[in-house]
Amino acid sequence: MSSTLVRRAALACALAACLSSTALAQTAAQPTAPPIPAAPCGGDLATFLEGVKADAIKAGATAAAADQAFAGAEIDQKVLSRDRAQGVFRQTFLEFSQRTVSQGRLDIGRQKMKQLSDVFGRAQTEFGVAPGVITAFWAMETDFGAVQGDFNTRNALVTLSHDCRRPGLFRPQLIALIEMVQHGDLDPATNTGAWAGEIGQVQMLPEDIIAHGVDGDNSGHINVKTSGPDAILTAAKFIQSMGFTPGQPWIQEVTLPESLPFEKSGLGNEIPASEWFSYGVTPRDGVTSFGNLPAALVLPQGRKGPAFLTYPNFGIYLQWNQSFIYTTSAAYFATRLSGAPPYLKGNPEPGLDDTGMKALQTKLQAHGYDVGKIDGILGSGTRVAVQKEQARLGMPADGWPTQALLSAL
Repeated sequence: MSSTLVRRAALACALAACLSSTALAQTAAQPTAPPIPAAPCGGDLATFLEGVKADAIKAGATAAAADQAFAGAEIDQKVLSRDRAQGVFRQTFLEFSQRTVSQGRLDIGRQKMKQLSDVFGRAQTEFGVAPGVITAFWAMETDFGAVQGDFNTRNALVTLSHDCRRPGLFRPQLIALIEMVQHGDLDPATNTGAWAGEIGQVQMLPEDIIAHGVDGDNSGHINVKTSGPDAILTAAKFIQSMGFTPGQPWIQEVTLPESLPFEKSGLGNEIPASEWFSYGVTPRDGVTSFGNLPAALVLPQGRKGPAFLTYPNFGIYLQWNQSFIYTTSAAYFATRLSGAPPYLKGNPEPGLDDTGMKALQTKLQAHGYDVGKIDGILGSGTRVAVQKEQARLGMPADGWPTQALLSAL
């Protein structure tokens, strides 16, 4: 697995209209690209590929594998277009989660878990990852393998490595792809996947497949595209590597009392779950045995909408994808597959439209807050600023931007 650990997935973004892919999330975690030891980006493609080949051989690949991997390689302009026209996440949690965590997907997911119970049992025994966690990612990334992407993986990684925007991020993936070719696990001429180089039913980059690949069907190869057992067990090993703790929750729906110190809510504001319980925060499933664990109260659409406690295992979702709406939806999806009921929708206050959000961000920026680009997106910087201003103005500080806040500012 790549050292950044931060995820995920171009296809998830295509299906969910979200912001970050595996590679893009990794980019966000490293503001400046690491130095490139050889064969700088850009320039003549053949010369560039010779440099990559030399680095791959130094890393243990054979010249024959590199030649096979690069035979017919070319720049894919569609990859560059997709890279420069990334979508932005403008859906609310209710909108996105109700669309992605559909009854049809839940039914298929439960059927898959039953059909492959022996594989999921092995994943839980060997790697400690609950079946619902893997299945939710499997569903959200590719609809259980049905939509894996149609970009040639080799050409996508060649394109992004050769391009000078983030060569230090993609070059190691291209070298890992050569290793997959050498193992006989990938045909560079025909293998397809997401535009940013992710492969297979749970969308993983080549480095991560090399590091965590499991031959689940005993074929002698790791094929995360066509083999369900390979994809499931590889995902489980990968999730384990991100720090998933067996037997602990990842997210838990709760109900809230009328009076609560909402300024304590939000990701990054963890306190012992028992302290939340003492405030009157009540788990819907009635389980309070994890009171010793640190927990954050997350309110995707404010105090009047769905409410959840997130536990340390929620960290694997944030590493998989940096979009708060995607990660919360995926974690909720996993609880549904594990037997939880549908969340209580509540009655959230209307949010701001694009014009209103930009106006709010402008005002927050004028008050000295770093909200990043004035783009109308409710990102983490804007949420924090909203919460602080709500507290300053004597409003319930739940981090949800409303017309009342905009007017007060």
